[in-house]
Amino acid sequence: EVQLQASGGGLVQPGGSLTLSCTASGFPFSTHSMTWLRQAPGKALEWVSTISASGRSTTYVDAVKGRFTIPRDNAKNTLSLQMNSLQPEDTAVYYCARTGDTRRGQGTLVTVSS
Repeated sequence: EVQLQASGGGLVQPGGSLTLSCTASGFPFSTHSMTWLRQAPGKALEWVSTISASGRSTTYVDAVKGRFTIPRDNAKNTLSLQMNSLQPEDTAVYYCARTGDTRRGQGTLVTVSS
C-alpha cells in the first residue's frame, strides 16, 4: 500500500524559512518522480514542484521559483521541500505525491503570518 506522510509545517513569519519532509513507503521510491502540491484555504489544489526519480531534474511553479527547492534522498525514501522567503500567499496545506498519482496522503499545514 502506498503511504505518504508530509510533516514539518507550522507558523512562520513573512520572510522566514521552513523545511517540509515527506516519508514514503509501499512502493519503490527511487524509481518514481515525486511532486509537492498545496491547497490554500478556499482555493483549488495547486502543483508546486516536481523532481525526477534520480533527482537530476526539478521544476517549480513560477510563484516559488528561486525560493523553494525540492531535494530527495532515495536511500532514506524521503522527499523534502525547502522553503525560503515565505509569504502569506504560501499559506496552505502541503501534500507530497507520486507524480501523476491522485493519492497524496496526509498533508501538513504551513501558515505564514505576522
